[in-house]
Amino acid sequence: MIKLGIIFGGKSGEHEVSLMSATSVLKAIDHTKYIPVMIGISRNGDWQLYEGEVDRIEDGTWEESATALSLDKLKETADFLLPIVHGTYCEDGTLQGLLEMLDIPYGGCGVLASAAAMDKLIAKELFLRAGLPSCRYVGVVLSQFEESSVSELAEAVGGYPCFVKPANMGSSVGVSKATNEKELLEAIRKAGKFDRRLIIEEGMNIREVETAVIGNDEPIVSVAGEIIPSAEFYDYTAKYFDGGQSKLIIPAEIPKETADRIREYAARAYRALDCSGFARVDFFVEKETGEVYINEINTIPGFTKFSMFPVLFGASGIEYPQLIERIVDYGYERYNIKNSRQTSL
Repeated sequence: MIKLGIIFGGKSGEHEVSLMSATSVLKAIDHTKYIPVMIGISRNGDWQLYEGEVDRIEDGTWEESATALSLDKLKETADFLLPIVHGTYCEDGTLQGLLEMLDIPYGGCGVLASAAAMDKLIAKELFLRAGLPSCRYVGVVLSQFEESSVSELAEAVGGYPCFVKPANMGSSVGVSKATNEKELLEAIRKAGKFDRRLIIEEGMNIREVETAVIGNDEPIVSVAGEIIPSAEFYDYTAKYFDGGQSKLIIPAEIPKETADRIREYAARAYRALDCSGFARVDFFVEKETGEVYINEINTIPGFTKFSMFPVLFGASGIEYPQLIERIVDYGYERYNIKNSRQTSL
């Protein structure tokens, strides 16, 4: 059987989300095919091997009985690694680059796609080059930001309301809605705690619709699902800590033509960033016009019991254990193709 290493935790602001996701994945693994190996990364960046109860991961007490894990032993510890980590140092290509250097097969997107998707400004540029519609946006570099330019920034995205996000962060961490100049300044300061580069986007009257994607060069796209957030917008708390009060409508109650367009856009976006393994692609559907705009790609989407990614594929006929198995297969496929090309040189 394959020793399947599940990596969780990490140094990012999404540490808790990773613990929740990893717990769900570990409970869903087919133990007739995989031997789960639990590998945690502390908030300080220390790698640790955990062999206790799975439920202790989610509540954070796993570290009390974990032992230090040297990176030079990682390849001996697991045959295949599945990163279930979110945010900076984990989802942004940093971890993927480490695993490439250690020559260990892993699940999910590679270095390029992970880095590009994590940086919202870079991703927007690539989406536009691929002919995908996006809402108006403007980038801000904090070292060059002047408070006197706030009104100009708002005008660049069509005025208020608008949204401010860290360029490199996920799970809606650091995201704020601004309805006036004072709130915009506060939102910029808040987002600036998480990144030196920010993105300001126009606020639209939209529905939030998402798709899930698996595969390598030939992506498979799930049905589309809609989120009805418990808060004003789908923020960090609404995603993970509202006890499931945010509603997931699957399939989304939108015209077939719109759903087909979203799924086609998702495949194009997946290829544009050279994604592999799995990802979730998020869209906005303007309520009045029905126009579709791509929002972002999440290369390691949430895997909690409330998360869209596994639920969408469940509704598409691929259940949780089979979904994990396919992601592992795609990871081995990419690893073997790369190795065969290197050895043929």
